Amino acid sequence: KRQAGPKEAARWEEFSLKWRPSMNVIICLRDIAENPVTRDGKKTTPISYDSNCLEEICGSCAMLINGRARMACSALVDRLEQPIRIEPMSKFPLVRDLAVDRQFMFESLKRVKAWIPIDGTYNLGAGPRVSPEIQEKGYPLSNCITCGNCLEVCPQVNEHNQFVGAAIISQVRLFNMHPTGAMNKSERLSALMGPGGIQECANAQNCVHACPKGIPLTESIAEVNRDAWKQALLGWLVG
Repeated sequence: KRQAGPKEAARWEEFSLKWRPSMNVIICLRDIAENPVTRDGKKTTPISYDSNCLEEICGSCAMLINGRARMACSALVDRLEQPIRIEPMSKFPLVRDLAVDRQFMFESLKRVKAWIPIDGTYNLGAGPRVSPEIQEKGYPLSNCITCGNCLEVCPQVNEHNQFVGAAIISQVRLFNMHPTGAMNKSERLSALMGPGGIQECANAQNCVHACPKGIPLTESIAEVNRDAWKQALLGWLVG
C-alpha cells in the first residue's frame, strides 16, 4: 500500500520479485528499492519503511503483513500466503507508505517514568541486589522492543481515547519490581490512573498474542492493576 503523505490519497502497487531462500519481507522491500518497477512495468519510487537491526530487536519494522501486525524482518516469504499484502500500521500517524510515527509510545514511556533514576554528580554507593527471583520475572519484560504491535491489535487504542497500551503498562511493572526503581512506584501508578491509563484496558488480550517477544502482557496488566487499586484505596483511607 502506497501513500505519499498523511493527506495524500492511498493507492496499491503490485510487484513481482525473484524468489531466493530465506527471503523475508524486508528483503522484498530492498529488492523493490533497487529496481522500483511495478508488476505491469511502470516505474515508481522506492517504498518508504522503517528498518534497522534485521533480527527482531529494534522493533522498527512492524507493519501489517496479510492483515496481521508483525515484524517484517522475521516474516519469511515461504510461510506467507501469496500474494503478500503489506500495509502500514493503522493505529499510528502515517509518515509515508509503510513508515509511521510511533512517538506516542515514547511520550507514554516518559509519562510513566520508564527508567531508574540513578544518575547524579555524587556517589550513590552500591545499589541494592536484585534477587534471582526478580531477575527471572523481570527479564522477559525487558525484552520489549517498542514495536507497537500490541497497540495495533488493541481495540481500546483508537481515536476516542489515549490508552497507553500493554507495552507501557508492562514497563511500569518491570521498573516497579526493581529495588531502585520501586522508589518511583507511586508516581508511575499515579500516571497510569489518569486519562488513558490502565482503567481503559477492556481485557481483549489481543496484545499477548501479537507480541513478537512473547512477553506476558496480560500478567503485567493484572499485576499493575492490582497495585493501582491498592494505592488508590490507601489514598482514600488515609485521606
